[in-house]
Amino acid sequence: MEPQLLHTVTGSVATVVVHHPAKRNAMTAEMWRSLPPLLDALAADPAVRALVLTGEGGTFCAGADISTLRGSPEEAQRLAVAAEEALAAFPGPTLAAIRGHCVGGGSQLAAACDLRFAEEGSLFGVTPANLGIVYPASSTRRLVSLVGPAAAKYLLFSGELIDAGRALRTGLVDEVLPEGELGKRVAEFTRILVSRSQLTQAAAKEFANGRTDRDAHWTEQARGSDDTAEGVAAFLERRQPRFTWTTSG
Repeated sequence: MEPQLLHTVTGSVATVVVHHPAKRNAMTAEMWRSLPPLLDALAADPAVRALVLTGEGGTFCAGADISTLRGSPEEAQRLAVAAEEALAAFPGPTLAAIRGHCVGGGSQLAAACDLRFAEEGSLFGVTPANLGIVYPASSTRRLVSLVGPAAAKYLLFSGELIDAGRALRTGLVDEVLPEGELGKRVAEFTRILVSRSQLTQAAAKEFANGRTDRDAHWTEQARGSDDTAEGVAAFLERRQPRFTWTTSG
């Protein structure tokens, strides 16, 4: 099978799989290029409430396919940043499910997700210093927002790989699961995500990402939504809420 991004939608959760096992799921130029339109299509699907990004087999993503850097490194970086920004802008909650290596461009993709769950034994690295590449400003800022300046400098200056335990301590990942438990935990957690209010999630995602010009918009959305009344009623009646607000309006 050619290197590509595969996807499925099950139970309101879209799963995107980086599929290039011959090169530990390294991203080719065409794979970078195809991610933004795929995300746009999934965002427009009213059945999709959350998204999981993962890699084929036992590796998340070993970065960019280095052969793509021989022609135009600037173009390769532009494609990677565009894909990263499209993932960060996805309207619903996004979760990276990480096994094995999450390195270089793989760490860019993981950092662009809202949450990162990793299996024990996973390895993480931000490796532009190994290749003499200037890491994009937007990617650097995103990394700093996750792990802080000191840990970001450690990763960027050295290009060294860190294990899942250290990634958890620095805030690079949110949960570390024993071997064989990652899939079960991701399925369990995404079921929780899709049961919650999309209104709360969408507003919280914008606020947490630093947007400061939409307070009035979200106040109006909350005022026009039945989600709060439904949430309170469900709590008092000891039942599951049936939220109706959606990102599609």
